[in-house]
Amino acid sequence: MSSQAQIPSTSRDKAQVCIEEPPRGLRSAIYSALGLLLQISIEWLVRLTGRKIRRSDAPWMDCVLGKPGVIGTGVYQRIAKEERLELSQPPDAGLIENFESLRGPSFDPDQVDPRIRQFYEHAALYRLEVWSEVYFAGKFVLWLLVEFISRRMDQLNFPISPLEVAKGMTSEIVQLREPGTGRLVHTGWLRRFKSTGKVIYAGLYSVTKVPDEADPCVKVTFPCYGSSSVYLRPSANADHSFQLDSSGSGFGRSGFYRVVESGPDHWRVRNFRSLHELFHVYVDEENVLRVDHKISFVGLTILRLHYKMALAPNADALVTETSRSVSDEQLV
Repeated sequence: MSSQAQIPSTSRDKAQVCIEEPPRGLRSAIYSALGLLLQISIEWLVRLTGRKIRRSDAPWMDCVLGKPGVIGTGVYQRIAKEERLELSQPPDAGLIENFESLRGPSFDPDQVDPRIRQFYEHAALYRLEVWSEVYFAGKFVLWLLVEFISRRMDQLNFPISPLEVAKGMTSEIVQLREPGTGRLVHTGWLRRFKSTGKVIYAGLYSVTKVPDEADPCVKVTFPCYGSSSVYLRPSANADHSFQLDSSGSGFGRSGFYRVVESGPDHWRVRNFRSLHELFHVYVDEENVLRVDHKISFVGLTILRLHYKMALAPNADALVTETSRSVSDEQLV
């Protein structure tokens, strides 16, 4: 598929959307002004308090930077065009090409339930159900960010109300590869509300070595105005469940990093040590694959998301020979 390719219409049509009416007139002008003020405030917080980093000195921070305006579902086509990559959606594509790439001195992938590994290597085979809960401590701040920034750029539309996810969430894996060599350059995971079509996450997933972490980390980048990149430290629990944790203790550790351009050769980077994410991936007592996702700020839980993942009805026909290394019994 060429770099000009679009996400196939069959994928776009998965969400039966009911688009909300955008603000109009005076309300629209107020929303635009407040959104611009918030966006500029965040940008200058990063520019004034962040570190100036030479790009060549920190390859682990290399990321796709978003531009002002709408991010939405078109971000992957923009990346493909700008980097001259081929875009495709293999039916059994994964978030991580090989789970083994996370192996390190303190993390052994063999200690993780193989059904969890199967999900990360073949996430496109799964359908998601999701539940959300927003805690009082962060409800206003989260609403402010979503209402005036996220909805205007159509990115990071966190569910403020449980009703927003009541009709479900779409899940699409996008791969961007070098023409000719086939080398995987970017893996995108696009998730949208089925009820409205709004983008919850349009992220890019990879595995990278962070300077002061013993093990490779999962890196998730969300292009916005600049980028928001989260570095997640893997661990295996005694019950063979899997955790990804961004609670690093400083710059160069796992954590949340906000990045903006600072000239052609530098970034301004702010490590927000007070913002943490924790994913707990496990198989429950009924052999159902689930994820608990917690976002906290200054020690207070802001948002919890719970995912139930199930193989699509036609998954068996789509599984490649590689994925068949996990037995049918394990995939039940």
